[in-house]
Amino acid sequence: MNKRSMRTSIIVIGVVLVIAVILPVLKLVSSVSLTDITAVVGSEQFPKYMMNSLITASIATILSVLIALCCAWAINRTNIKYKSAFAVLFTLPMLIPSISHGTGLVLLLGDNGIITNLLGINIGLYGYPGIILGSILYSFPVAFLMLTDIYKYEDYTVYEAATVLGLSKRQQFVTITLPNLKVPLIAAFFAVFTMIFTDYGVPLAVGGKTMTLSTYMYREVIGLLNFSKGAVIGAFLLIPAIIAFIIDLKSEKTTSASTITKEYIVEKNKKRDRIAILFCTVLGIVVVTPLISFLILSLVTKYPVDLTFSLVNIEKAFDIGVGMYLLNSLAVALFTGLIGVVITYLTAYITARSDKKLSTLAIHFISLTTLAIPGVVLGLSYVMLFNGSIIYGTIAILVLVNIIHFFASPYLMAYNSLQKFNQNLEDTANTLGISKMRLLFDVYIPSTKETVLEMFLYFFINAMITISAVSFLANMRNQPLSLLIPQLDSQSMIESTAFISILILFVNVIAKVVVSLVKKHEKEAEV
Repeated sequence: MNKRSMRTSIIVIGVVLVIAVILPVLKLVSSVSLTDITAVVGSEQFPKYMMNSLITASIATILSVLIALCCAWAINRTNIKYKSAFAVLFTLPMLIPSISHGTGLVLLLGDNGIITNLLGINIGLYGYPGIILGSILYSFPVAFLMLTDIYKYEDYTVYEAATVLGLSKRQQFVTITLPNLKVPLIAAFFAVFTMIFTDYGVPLAVGGKTMTLSTYMYREVIGLLNFSKGAVIGAFLLIPAIIAFIIDLKSEKTTSASTITKEYIVEKNKKRDRIAILFCTVLGIVVVTPLISFLILSLVTKYPVDLTFSLVNIEKAFDIGVGMYLLNSLAVALFTGLIGVVITYLTAYITARSDKKLSTLAIHFISLTTLAIPGVVLGLSYVMLFNGSIIYGTIAILVLVNIIHFFASPYLMAYNSLQKFNQNLEDTANTLGISKMRLLFDVYIPSTKETVLEMFLYFFINAMITISAVSFLANMRNQPLSLLIPQLDSQSMIESTAFISILILFVNVIAKVVVSLVKKHEKEAEV
């Protein structure tokens, strides 16, 4: 890859990002008129829906991050057994759509739920309790993954010095651990808040009469085809995401790199380990119970009338086209993964291994900006920009919107990996007459194979479970499987929605196993 090829790549990537990221959002924002804003904001229900969103998102975010922090502590700072199994268990909720968590709560704790009937206690699930519980289940794994790695990069010599100075474990946690976790905690808090605030899946399933801003937008656009009102609500949904993005960027600038001279040594403490294993066990049961209920419900005739074993619900699901929708999902997820990896890796290569010019800095900034665009907003933006185009109504537009929706995280994976290489590598290669193209394919890609596989897995899993970005763009021909869940849920076909949730989970677990086996094979081949 010579200078001309690099310049061409920068132009191509820049044009793609402008068309796929900047123009749709500008189209959405420009379509909002003062009359529309006045009509929406001045309505009686808008302040109520906004308050519902803020209250549920705030409470769920605080609890979700606290649970994730405890999970990360239990995995990294105790001597409990089966840490790997617990770590995998805590990430299972990420493998099913958000609305499935709401459906699972209805199955267990609804007015006619399994636990409700078993114990005779009705917690009043519908409304705030259901939205908060479902949002925690849906979001805490994300915070857990963001926090758990930080523990691995703490220098134990600081703790040794603190012990010598007479600081207790509690004082060490407050004065050393928490300051080290400050920036990741802020990042996790705003990432989780944005997820919950813009999600309509959980509130749609368990919100009852309590409507949030995201469900309001979903019903206005999907139910009433009121795009102007949807654009106004979408613009409001952008605000907290942009604020979170700016704060996250500022907090990243305040981080300082540290050198680990000694890995953390976990001391023996039976009382601590008993508390940790109890916490992990209880949380593991909470996580796995809805999944088990989905499996049971899929195999009974009609809940709660007839609980005899039957495959009738699976047959019903395939009769309404689950097979075709599954193929759509697999096609979208595979293309999203394959094309997404190529685009994000090339983008990261350009920004991480090129001179810091205005063009590369702009590409880097736009790539990070995708974090601040909620899926529902991006989907509606694509409707407004691409309606009538050659890709509208095809699988291609679903692939494109998914790539942009999930762009930032895989991009950062590749960017951070490529940044670790010696900055003089290109100059050395140039001196030896080695082209950048050869350097890319012979050095960078082989050295970052694990990162590439993780990028693919991230795209694939999220494309399988998303209901937000694709909900406004799908039709009967290209509809992904995940969108069947809200449709069947609204028709009270709860057994079929349970089966679809299990099917999506099964596909994503297979994908994770396959990627793990490939990574293991690559490691063995290197030895």
